[in-house]
Amino acid sequence: MPQYVIEREIPGAGDLEQADLQGISQKSCGILKDMGTGIEWVHSYVTGDKVYCVYNAENEELIKQHASTGGFPANKISEVKNIISPKTAE
Repeated sequence: MPQYVIEREIPGAGDLEQADLQGISQKSCGILKDMGTGIEWVHSYVTGDKVYCVYNAENEELIKQHASTGGFPANKISEVKNIISPKTAE
């Protein structure tokens, strides 16, 4: 299944409280459960004004559908073509 990185512009994201993050996560997981097995949230990185989410999905349209249903921004969706790390240098 292809992997994607979704850039979500959310002003003040880095200042969200744990309870806020939990609520957002619960909403996202509920929508994903209803959508079935073609899409999976791996994890997200929260920065000052953005959230970068890593998803596995059969296609980009499923990511757009998830974002639309949840009212989550999906300002940029990029398919991961390869992964490198320090191990790549070996």
